Amino acid sequence: PAFRQAKVYVSESYGDVATSLEQVRITDKQMQKIADTQTPQGIVAVVPFPSAEQLPAPCASEGETTKEKTIYLYEVQDPGNLGTILRTLAWFGGFRCVLSPNSVDPYNPKVVRASMGAIFHLPIELDVSIDELKRRFDHFACLDMEGAPLSSEGFTREQCFIFGNEARGVPHDELAGLDVTAYSIPGAGVLESLNLATAVNMCAYELNR
Repeated sequence: PAFRQAKVYVSESYGDVATSLEQVRITDKQMQKIADTQTPQGIVAVVPFPSAEQLPAPCASEGETTKEKTIYLYEVQDPGNLGTILRTLAWFGGFRCVLSPNSVDPYNPKVVRASMGAIFHLPIELDVSIDELKRRFDHFACLDMEGAPLSSEGFTREQCFIFGNEARGVPHDELAGLDVTAYSIPGAGVLESLNLATAVNMCAYELNR
């Protein structure tokens, strides 16, 4: 509903825009002022933040179940990573993205651009602690170099997948008391690790294979 209330600003040098949203033509100079990039594409959408009633309901509360796979990102910092992850999850469908406190703002312009509009098609929850996750789920999955391969039979049956910060991962004390099964992405062993977005995207593909 919030997206349908958006207004699209289009620069005079930009071509025709096929959209049902309200359009406003502006000069190229005006576009330079309102856009946050040095070389704007020539089109900007202003979308109101959703109201509390329009936000997605929390994923499974205590004692409930959900058909969605929950991807939990712990203190993700890179806007490009988050945007890429959102784009992939929306592409496959059937996912929900849950962000911990101290994560990058999903409405950061760089996240929105990297998501290529996926942010408007995916349930996203903000500031959800691991303690809150404990009340929603009984079992969790994470990635670890010593874990079973993603192709393991149990992987696709998991409901909540925890991915850590790009540099620090998830502190061990945060996972204490959780029933977690570790999985791994087999590789040639030449590199130490994968980019966060790449790892999440490979897991999402495996879950939808």
